[in-house]
Amino acid sequence: MPVGVDVVLASGSPRRRELLTALGWGFRAVVPQIDETPRPGEAPEALCARLARMKADSVAIREGNALVIAADTVVVMNRDILGKPRDKSEGLKMILSLQGRTHEVLTGLSLRWRKRALDAVERTRVTFRPLNETAARAYAATGEGMDKAGAYAIQGKGSLLVSSIKGDYFNVVGLPLCKLGAMVGELGLSLPSLWT
Repeated sequence: MPVGVDVVLASGSPRRRELLTALGWGFRAVVPQIDETPRPGEAPEALCARLARMKADSVAIREGNALVIAADTVVVMNRDILGKPRDKSEGLKMILSLQGRTHEVLTGLSLRWRKRALDAVERTRVTFRPLNETAARAYAATGEGMDKAGAYAIQGKGSLLVSSIKGDYFNVVGLPLCKLGAMVGELGLSLPSLWT
């Protein structure tokens, strides 16, 4: 990021930290303390947008002039939100519900900088290949998907479950980098060169 810009990632997600680190941006991570309970009847897009805003606002109020980046990702199948599984049994149930079908990954993305606020939602369609129960059980047993919405990690062993995606791959990991770059530019900040 430009010299003099303090960047704060409002997230405890290791995947989001890894993605920002890969961009070469110096940043601090601050875990926001918010209630992530969905509201009755809340649509998936509204939920991830609201939670991203709440995360950004809760950290920005303490961080002064820092560029605050917050995100919230949900996996959606037939308008049903698939959160993080409570146990491996629930993880298996989610994997079986996704096999051979297309679902959506939505990420609410919120930036705060010098009293400016930008909010967006990125959408990616992911198709799982058909799986038999043995393959689904083997993946669920790895535990890789336990702390991830939808019970899988596209950047890990879960990549073997996915036959195609339409949209930003990094959105499925948890931080839509193309959208993030556009929003940073919209705030008037220069992006660092990824080649130096």
